[in-house]
Amino acid sequence: MHHKGNVLGGSLLIAGTTIGGGMLALPVLTSLTGFYPSIIIYIICWLFMASTGLLFLEISQWMKGEANIISMAEGTLGKGGRYFAWLVYLFLFYCLTVAYMVGCGNIFVVLTGNMIPDWLGPIIFVILFAPLLLMPTVWAGHLNIWLVAGLALTYFGFVVLGFSYVKPELLQHQDWGHSLKVLPIAFAAFSYQGIIPTLASYMHHDAQKIRGSILIGSFIPLVAYIVWQWLILGIVPLEGENGLLDALKNGQNAVQPLGYFLESKAVYWLGQGLAFFALITSFLGVTLGLRDFFADGLDMKKTVPGIFVLAILVLVPPLMIAVSYPHIFLIALDYAGGFGCALLLGLLPIIMVWRGRYSLHWPSNPQLPGGRFVLACLAIFVSVELLSEFRSLFLRIFA
Repeated sequence: MHHKGNVLGGSLLIAGTTIGGGMLALPVLTSLTGFYPSIIIYIICWLFMASTGLLFLEISQWMKGEANIISMAEGTLGKGGRYFAWLVYLFLFYCLTVAYMVGCGNIFVVLTGNMIPDWLGPIIFVILFAPLLLMPTVWAGHLNIWLVAGLALTYFGFVVLGFSYVKPELLQHQDWGHSLKVLPIAFAAFSYQGIIPTLASYMHHDAQKIRGSILIGSFIPLVAYIVWQWLILGIVPLEGENGLLDALKNGQNAVQPLGYFLESKAVYWLGQGLAFFALITSFLGVTLGLRDFFADGLDMKKTVPGIFVLAILVLVPPLMIAVSYPHIFLIALDYAGGFGCALLLGLLPIIMVWRGRYSLHWPSNPQLPGGRFVLACLAIFVSVELLSEFRSLFLRIFA
């Protein structure tokens, strides 16, 4: 029984890390593609992210100890790998922090009945929740259990009550032409790989148990996202006033347009509760990760003054962006997934494993079968996504 509990615990840790703020952007950013094409893309993305998770597992087996992504990059690719991982990690986590500040700020604006300006929402949120960054990680872990329970309860409540509002005809829209644009947000929504080093030490480097946890733990969000996608796209029309295209244009999350199409206030507020728990659990995970990242990278002690300096480093730059651009929720998540996750959690592990296996000839314990062929296919897939994302960035800047 002990064996099963470990895999269950590991799976829930991965599922909890994965499900977060990205979920709120999924139905809006995938609305142009339609329900059925987006499901196919979610499955492909889940397979890709599960594969790179197994690659991180393989590297953690080589490194032993609790090696983070930065030390893994240095161990396999030298100093250049370390600096690359550092920069991309910082970019990714700042993008995510901006998105979650804006997302939670929007909830405060809605709670006041739109009485306060949009830029004030993120400031109120940070004033109320910044103290969470000052507490020890153990306390944060306990608090997180309650927040994840809130997320699970509001999600199930929303699914059960929202079920009867779905109109099947709204799910028929399909446009494969937009499918590449879904990948960045799907990458962000399926990312959990940063937790693998922690999981490896938690499970005493038992590769079989960790592999089970990765496959089960990343599959749970896939199911949750498909049900969520079905609900939102089945309740909120694509076109027309306050439809999904309006939400896309205004940088809103998936819950905001629900209020106009649900007769039930209870379901709408459950949706807002779900949005809050999804964002706050993600915010807590990302900012604590960023705090420890700075402490490690800048060799700072977590004394009282040290923690204050770390909190300023973590919160002030993203808050300045969130206040200046209060509608940047979708764009920040798009960049986080399209560049940050694709490079750090997609391309980097493929290169690290290739080098470890075929140049450094480290002990062969492949966690992902298929050798060079599978690694090459994964690299091509993520490269196509990166090229597409660079193209959209180029068009956005020069359009």
